[in-house]
Amino acid sequence: MTRLSSFAAALIVVLLSEVPLVGQQASPVVSTVDASSIAGRPVALESNGKLLPWPMPEDTGYSYSAYFLSQWTIVWDQYNRQRLPYHYCCFDFDRTTFELTPDPQWVNSTGYLRAMMQGFVERLYPYTGDARTLEFLENFVDYELENGTTPKGYAWSEVPYPSANPGSTRYTGWSRHGEDFVEPHVVGEDGYAYLRLYEMTGNTRYLAAAIRCADALAKNFTAGDAEHSPWPYRCHAKDGTLKDGKGMFPYSANVVEPIMLLDELIRVNQGDTSAYKKTREGAWAWLMKYPMRNNVWVGYFEDVQGSMNNMNQVIPLEFARYVLLHPDKDPDWREHARELIDWVKTTPKFPKYMVHGALITTEQGSGPKDFCCNLPNQCCDSHSARLAAVEALYYARTGDTAYKEAAYRTDNWVTYFQGLPADAHAPFSTQWWFTDEFADGPRRMMDAFWAVPEWAPADESHLLGSLSPVTKIAYAAGSVTYSTFDADSTDVLRLNFVPDAILVGGRRIAQHKDLSQEGYRFDAATRVLRILHMTSRDVDIEGKDGQIPPSWITFDDPHFVAGTPLVGQYPSGVVDWGRGEWHMGTPLGKFGTFTLALSNSKASQAEFSFYAPRIFVGIDAYNDSDTDATVTVRSPETREISWTLKRKELLRLRTGWNEASSKVNFVLANGAGLRFDNLAYVHP
Repeated sequence: MTRLSSFAAALIVVLLSEVPLVGQQASPVVSTVDASSIAGRPVALESNGKLLPWPMPEDTGYSYSAYFLSQWTIVWDQYNRQRLPYHYCCFDFDRTTFELTPDPQWVNSTGYLRAMMQGFVERLYPYTGDARTLEFLENFVDYELENGTTPKGYAWSEVPYPSANPGSTRYTGWSRHGEDFVEPHVVGEDGYAYLRLYEMTGNTRYLAAAIRCADALAKNFTAGDAEHSPWPYRCHAKDGTLKDGKGMFPYSANVVEPIMLLDELIRVNQGDTSAYKKTREGAWAWLMKYPMRNNVWVGYFEDVQGSMNNMNQVIPLEFARYVLLHPDKDPDWREHARELIDWVKTTPKFPKYMVHGALITTEQGSGPKDFCCNLPNQCCDSHSARLAAVEALYYARTGDTAYKEAAYRTDNWVTYFQGLPADAHAPFSTQWWFTDEFADGPRRMMDAFWAVPEWAPADESHLLGSLSPVTKIAYAAGSVTYSTFDADSTDVLRLNFVPDAILVGGRRIAQHKDLSQEGYRFDAATRVLRILHMTSRDVDIEGKDGQIPPSWITFDDPHFVAGTPLVGQYPSGVVDWGRGEWHMGTPLGKFGTFTLALSNSKASQAEFSFYAPRIFVGIDAYNDSDTDATVTVRSPETREISWTLKRKELLRLRTGWNEASSKVNFVLANGAGLRFDNLAYVHP
């Protein structure tokens, strides 16, 4: 995932050796770094100096959703063009053209990328209703199952390898650590992802893969001690030994991922549940006896040597998340979650930075002189997103508003990394890590909406979270219809309409003050809806006056290189752009992905036509110039409307039109600095 580097005032020390940590001058546990920019983007602050989100400081919902939606846009583009997630862990991009280039020199970290991507899509699909998310995930996992599992008959049989040699299309581990090895905690993490994907899709291939992972974990379980975890950090796949391999190591504190897999198989009564229960009890006992007492949280990342001193924040925060979502599994969940959060925020093993009131965590380290990652405000958005998610979930579970405020400020910092910011990068180079930026960070940002649904967009309808995977969902004007894997589930939504009726299995349920019985709670002020359904998987929410969910043109799908004139239809059968008045633009200013630009920046007007009449809902506009600009849109079929954009301002322009348009004309004043993105339209 992320290599370890050094921090020294304003310098990254590059170390290309097997020594995982670099000696340096000691750094404080928490340093105040109130920089004027984050990832190269100017900060926005409240009057009290506290950090606001990017790119639209006054709109948390827009800014937060733009973070994970922009990352999905890039993932989908790469899926359709280069399949970068399959064979590369890292990539760089040209700072002029913004074209991505994979790094063929570093380990292919496929293992927990599978699990993180599943976690992202499990949240993204119900949020968007976009079936392409499932297409991508199934294709990705299918490829890994066909090219990245151990042979039958091994001690660790038919389970996923954690990684591959650089650029390799097949996986057997990374030769720097040895040959033909597994990382058992990744077996648990991937197995849980396979199981959840089965629950999302009904495809029993993924269930079978999950059971193979659980069987291997049960077969190879040992009681463990202070220096040996129930499963080693890294071992040979064929016989489970640690011999003759410089990367093999006996200890990983990350047993929560295997526990999650075992718990879920036990819950759905699949596989050898009696063996799973015994194994789960042993793993839990070890976790409580050792890491929860001595805080030896080591053994997660696939590209570092095993060490009892190189702590990381992933394991304790993921464990805190687990007990917050499943308090029935741990009678001391409140104390344990708080202790784990506090340990991450106070440990001297790796530094933290306070940036305009936002606490930012780095990922791992062995002490005040040796740690990862870069200079503050260059990287680690995924790790800070994890901290924010856990604090938001702690607030949701306990009502402690201090954790909500802390989560809000940290997530605000995370938003500055959306899209392709030119001044953000991982250690050692200008490149990025695919895992961090396009799976791990987005999935944890989406946890924030689940925990604090009023942070989601106020003018849209979204299902924000559910303990049970969503198997299908459809959004319409004044309605949301969906199904979950389990009949018994609590679901959280934010709506752009007031529900008149909520049906479970075709039967109306009642509104209650609490959800101690089947029913719902609706907050009219925030339009946050919480539903407890127990008798059916199928939920139908009906209301009035909701907006029709629009379709979007993001100018990233299909991908054209920057500067390509838009001539004729794009996308096919949707819009006709004429003869080149518009072209593809690079990310610019407050747009983190590809944009729509005027071919002649000094033009006073430009237009496009719908292939068949559509209602033009609007478009996002950014003014990169130092003077105000005016945008007026006209259509032969309806009224015109105008907006003024201040210098460096981003606005979501909404027409309010109800009539279908054949053509849309833009009239621009001082429009040389204008860029556009996210064109929204609906079928009449």
